[in-house]
Amino acid sequence: MRDLTLSEIERLQVDAVAAEQPFVMDEESFRAFYEETARPLWAYLSRVLGDNAMADDLVQEAYYRFLRAAPDCETEAHRRHYLFRVASNLARDHWRRPRPLQIALDEAGEGAVVDGSQDLAADTARRKDLGRAWAHLSRRDRELLWLAYAHGSAHREIAAALGLRTASIKLMLFRARKRLARLLRQAEAEVGQT
Repeated sequence: MRDLTLSEIERLQVDAVAAEQPFVMDEESFRAFYEETARPLWAYLSRVLGDNAMADDLVQEAYYRFLRAAPDCETEAHRRHYLFRVASNLARDHWRRPRPLQIALDEAGEGAVVDGSQDLAADTARRKDLGRAWAHLSRRDRELLWLAYAHGSAHREIAAALGLRTASIKLMLFRARKRLARLLRQAEAEVGQT
């Protein structure tokens, strides 16, 4: 083991002090970052979790952990990816926790008819079918599809947010779309049988 020089010891002390100091983001830059990312982050978590209240909680926790982690982000896009990665990990942790079985009903109630219009009724039926199919998808498929199509993220961005390799995203999205289409066809077939 070699001896350290005085300048190396001083540098190590400065690095240690800097490592102990919390991440600093001034209020104005955080407010701008929050305004840009809060709505898409909530929408992502809400769709992945299927629970708006839990999405609210995890959005708050994601920002808290983001600020506590003091990420060394060079660009705004990197900060955004880091935040979505934190949120994805929180959602994953949520799904791992044991919880009682809950059956959620939509706000309108089962079989509710609004306005009596056939177009509206057909749209409501399609939404219900999509909601049921969505609920049967795996958490990973929901994350992939939501980030790709609802959020409009590129494959590279999805990979960064979910901690996956960019090269695997295209195939994973293809398979997720295939599973969703199969579930929708099954729902359509069930309606046709009744």
